[in-house]
Amino acid sequence: MIEPLGDLTSAQTQVALVVLAGLAALLVVGLDTTWRIARSVVTIAHEGGHALVAIASGRQLTRILLHSDTSGVTVSKGRPTGPGMVATAFAGYATPPLLGLGAAALVAGDAVPTMLGLAIMVLLGTLVLIRNVFGVASVVLTGAVVTVVIAYGSPTTQYFFACFVTWFLIVGGLRTVVEVQRKRARRSSPTSDADQIQALTGVPAGIVVAIFGLIGVISLILAGNLLLSWPPLT
Repeated sequence: MIEPLGDLTSAQTQVALVVLAGLAALLVVGLDTTWRIARSVVTIAHEGGHALVAIASGRQLTRILLHSDTSGVTVSKGRPTGPGMVATAFAGYATPPLLGLGAAALVAGDAVPTMLGLAIMVLLGTLVLIRNVFGVASVVLTGAVVTVVIAYGSPTTQYFFACFVTWFLIVGGLRTVVEVQRKRARRSSPTSDADQIQALTGVPAGIVVAIFGLIGVISLILAGNLLLSWPPLT
């Protein structure tokens, strides 16, 4: 449970932590200096989404690469067209906000330890598939941060961190959608996920990007509603 801070009640403490975590996430995502460092975490979620859906759709996953410029590549073998390939391409930008929404549901259900434990499991699963040194270092460092919070953080610290991760995945995911659209406008990203989906389905890439953005916005609204609910969901 959440520890009261000073004279605050549990409900007030919850709201204060949720808001502070959201402001911290906005700061990290909004500042280019911190975003260049933290963006790798969103890339891990992005590429992990590609990988999970590729496996679920029957494709053979070959490798995941995470680069120092915070970009990433997931390579899988299978039919070059069809629903499986479309779903795999679509999963990247959809995964970070959906993971954030799932994290919000666990936090709202008073299951912060479960949420943090699942984060470690997801990172371990991704680590097995990484095939370059920078990618391994990024996943290990992220996992180390989560492990330290689990091992040494008080319940209040863990709650704040869980809320931060929730906001960060959603807001960070939205920023990557904005970034890919800007690159597309400059014609510097002709092989983006949205363009691949356009080639596979005929749906205009601009509409695909808009759908990515809509998923992020809806996830943000729902996550906010979950995190600010009181008492915690059962």
